[in-house]
Amino acid sequence: MTPPRSYLLISPCKDEAKFLRRTLESVAAQSVLPARWVVVDDGSIDETPAILEEYARRLPYLHILHRKNRGARRVGPGVIDAFYAGLETVRLEDFDYLCKLDMDLDLPVRYFELLMRRMESDPRIGTTSGKPWFIHPTSGALVPELCGDEMSVGMTKFYRVACFKEIGGFVRQVMWDGIDCHRARLLGWIAESVDSEPLRFIHLRPMGTSQKGIWTGRVRHGFGQYYMGTSPLYFSAVMVYRLPAYPAVVGSVAMLWGYLSSWLKGLPRYDDLEFRRFLRSYQHACLRLGKRAATARVNAEQARVWHARHPAPRSG
Repeated sequence: MTPPRSYLLISPCKDEAKFLRRTLESVAAQSVLPARWVVVDDGSIDETPAILEEYARRLPYLHILHRKNRGARRVGPGVIDAFYAGLETVRLEDFDYLCKLDMDLDLPVRYFELLMRRMESDPRIGTTSGKPWFIHPTSGALVPELCGDEMSVGMTKFYRVACFKEIGGFVRQVMWDGIDCHRARLLGWIAESVDSEPLRFIHLRPMGTSQKGIWTGRVRHGFGQYYMGTSPLYFSAVMVYRLPAYPAVVGSVAMLWGYLSSWLKGLPRYDDLEFRRFLRSYQHACLRLGKRAATARVNAEQARVWHARHPAPRSG
């Protein structure tokens, strides 16, 4: 019997005319096509609406939701607000998998097929993705973005619908794409991204660059780490590790400023004490054991939580 392979794509976008066609074409070329793809045009003022309508006439699974222009392109809460506007147009129960997909990506042809195969092979995998690569602005070489194996990446969050529901969906704040994976792990699900050649995709707008520049994007990331509840010790270690990454030194300084300035202002944090305790315990374990070993240990420890919520069906 063939396992179910019904997946839903939801794509918030605004003023993506520069990259849009490459994403549309790469999804249209997938070996397994989506059951439905809802693209939420969040008030674009460039050619985005016209391009979307052109493709909607060609692709029967593509549906466009146009929203009023709410001002400048907004990441974090603005993107998730648009995502939920798209989600409200469907019955999530009609699908087996859900993906929040950005519109500045070029995906390999078997991308979604291979992600579903992984999840079919292990029922505890709740969210997964491939790895993003980008074209270096100076050398022109294709280089990997820094992203841990313990997270599905924000631009292609591929979820088992059951897991997405259990974690309560996405938080409407900057660090939504970190909180979701840690919440999944807390509940015994496995969150991952896979460094496999057939799952590597091109990110046409490098992560953390922001529409206002790299400094703004990295400062925002620092605030997001503060909001999520990341341990100061762990965050300091990450900053040192990231020093050589593009843009060298500047990126780490910007993230550190985002974290420290948020702390000095006493900005609110994610209001879930159990989650923050779990997060810091995991992060400190990463410092002691290394991230791979710490993640494996936590996944093993949290297996009992998952099995308690998902008892195996009785035979006979």
